[in-house]
Amino acid sequence: MKKILIVLLIIAIASAGLTCIHFYNKTDSSHELILYGNIEIRQTDISFLVSGQIQNLLKEEGDIVKKGELLAELNARDYESSYNKALSDVARTRAVRDDAISKYNRNSILIKSGAVSKQDIETLYNQKNIAEAEFNAACSNNDYAKYQLEYTKIYAPDDGIITVRVVEPGTNVQKGQTVYTLAKNTPVWVRAYVNESNLGNIKYGDEVTVYTDTVNPITGTLREYQGKIGYISPVAEFTPKTVETADARTNLVYRLRVYIDNNDEFLRQGMPVTIKIHLENSQNTAKTLQNH
Repeated sequence: MKKILIVLLIIAIASAGLTCIHFYNKTDSSHELILYGNIEIRQTDISFLVSGQIQNLLKEEGDIVKKGELLAELNARDYESSYNKALSDVARTRAVRDDAISKYNRNSILIKSGAVSKQDIETLYNQKNIAEAEFNAACSNNDYAKYQLEYTKIYAPDDGIITVRVVEPGTNVQKGQTVYTLAKNTPVWVRAYVNESNLGNIKYGDEVTVYTDTVNPITGTLREYQGKIGYISPVAEFTPKTVETADARTNLVYRLRVYIDNNDEFLRQGMPVTIKIHLENSQNTAKTLQNH
């Protein structure tokens, strides 16, 4: 019985030793850090800068748009009337101003001869100033009316894809009420987390390879993208602020952002991806920078 126990003990020790060697070799030979994250795409809520009734919606969900492309229009009848009135006020006040300036200039040269009193000149001078002020106010109102009319149309602020169409033609909307949601083409990044034990092995600018779970039917391989680490959070997340033990420190995670260089239409908001960081390249780059 004792012999059997001794043999079993030897086998157990040998197995433990082999296990330690296996894990040691795996850690020692690994020069890649694998992280997991999700695609993040900047989105913009598009709205009118004035209130009114929607007359035309020119885009549907899924439509690709270019920067500056017309997306929607309000019924602009009231705004056109206000603008036309403002134009008329500019023309009227310009005429009054020009007449006041002309009268002042004609009579100011007569004051020396006594044909016009000083009080009359002061009155003409004040009328000229009032006319100029009214003209300037009319110009400002004209600019405001013009902008209000222009705001009855909304244009794409950037290249992208319409992801949400919130309202329909005939809807009365308020200023700032969302009409479309636009997903921008750039920038596209991956939100991921790295634990504290690997934080010291990566840095800004490290080149990475990003894989989606989708197989490209042409190549038969996972879709692959290239990118760079563009942001590493300076503080840990989802962990206590104060950590005392070494074991607890290894559980800290830091948020990082990987910018995709060659993004395409196959990347979607929230899509899970795998990130591969070549640690050898990172260390070589760091040594090169130190030598310089």
